[in-house]
Amino acid sequence: MLTRPLRRLLGRPFVISHFHTSPSWSSKVLRQFKLADIGEGITECEVIKWSVKENSAIQSFDPMCEVQSDKASVEITSPFDGIVKELLVKEGEVAKVGQGLCTIEVEEDGEGEDSPQPIAPSSESPAPPAPPPPPPPSTEKPTEEQSTPRRLHPLDPNYKPDAVFTNAENVLATPSVRHFAKRMGVDLANLSPGSGRDGRVEKKDVENYLSGASGVDADGSLSVKAPGASMGADVVVELGRTRYGMWKAMVKSLEIPHFGYSTTLDITALNNMLPILNAHIPSHYAPPPSTPLPPLSISPSALFPAPSPPSVSPSGQYTKLTYLPILLKTLSKAMLEWPILRSSITPDSIADGRKPTLTIRPQADISIALSTPTGLYTPTIPCVDGHSIYALASRLKHLAHAGRQTPCALTPAEMPKRGGTITVSNVGAVGAGEFAAPVLVPGGGVAIVAVGRAKWVWDVERGEGKGERRLKVGVSWSADHRVLEGAELAAFVETWRGYVEAPERLIAEGV
Repeated sequence: MLTRPLRRLLGRPFVISHFHTSPSWSSKVLRQFKLADIGEGITECEVIKWSVKENSAIQSFDPMCEVQSDKASVEITSPFDGIVKELLVKEGEVAKVGQGLCTIEVEEDGEGEDSPQPIAPSSESPAPPAPPPPPPPSTEKPTEEQSTPRRLHPLDPNYKPDAVFTNAENVLATPSVRHFAKRMGVDLANLSPGSGRDGRVEKKDVENYLSGASGVDADGSLSVKAPGASMGADVVVELGRTRYGMWKAMVKSLEIPHFGYSTTLDITALNNMLPILNAHIPSHYAPPPSTPLPPLSISPSALFPAPSPPSVSPSGQYTKLTYLPILLKTLSKAMLEWPILRSSITPDSIADGRKPTLTIRPQADISIALSTPTGLYTPTIPCVDGHSIYALASRLKHLAHAGRQTPCALTPAEMPKRGGTITVSNVGAVGAGEFAAPVLVPGGGVAIVAVGRAKWVWDVERGEGKGERRLKVGVSWSADHRVLEGAELAAFVETWRGYVEAPERLIAEGV
């Protein structure tokens, strides 16, 4: 009589123990990866390249796609380990911030109360053992791929500023075009930027390169071709995203009533001071010497450690100063005396027909017009008045280096939405022009100045009527006439002239 109840009591702990000893479970779910806000003011991006395919395995931080905004291109990495099930946005299409880019199948683990409750087994038969979880998708890659260094975008968590890649792997091109160029012996770096979207190198670019200097026989060998070959028919090229952004900005610039003002600045004193400044460039701004320097006989850190200089990336090192960082420094000194040149139109104040207001900044923020292979950019150097001339030269060198990369390596931090209150365009660096007519766009501050090429001229007003040979540079201003009066701009330029033509004032004011 007691045997059967006893067996039932002995059997129950086994069933209950099996039910409660399953603390976790795993299942596969679909996660939609959405386009995040990659920078201030960016509302949409164009997908220019997918690095993965559907039904392919991917790991966290693996490159997934590359997107292009109006300001910079960004390589987006995967936040999940799993399998890419569907690409929601094709290459060349535009995605809004918050829109799904792809779906990834990931494996999730649950614990405790969140776990699904299994059906309680009956007393007549023990519960079947839980099926083992499916093995995770294989994410191993061949050893050759793991040993190949991957190009990292400045926004990637693994990016290091001193990592510089200048090989052909940076060129935008499809695998078929890369294979064709390799077979023909053509370096893609010589063809960048190409005729495709955002500088992508197409097969016709390789063929045009070959036809310009040589011909290809039927067996694939190269033969010299006579010069003067036909240039072919017209080619219709679609504007890249950066150039199209410039198109729209120039159209909006028609809303601004411009006021122009041009003059010349005497930079003879700057020219005389430049050799002294070049001879004393701090060591951390200069490239490392080919031979190590001998140790100091007397250490400045004998009593207490001397402060370490700031680290400077190789892209910011230089061997020679130019006039531009000195002009920026003197311009910032003049901006501190003129608050209206440190102002910008408050964006929310011009909506709904309300009375506009100006936002005056405590520091001098200056934007630099930068021509790059993919278009025109205006990176900003904040707080120019707080930087030394050597630091400004390093910053300009870095921005120029980042802009020359394909795709452009300027980061959203270097391209803030509100930008500077004055933009400087160094047109004299690319031509012999002395004056220009720069265009001010909405959001570009209250004024823009174009600096021409410096030239030696004979100034008859000097030397007590005998004249003197002086180095002068032309500057051309365009200002927002809704904010600045003509007399105010002219007086501000004269304040700037006082610093440029008498740079010794910087020493007395502590630079």
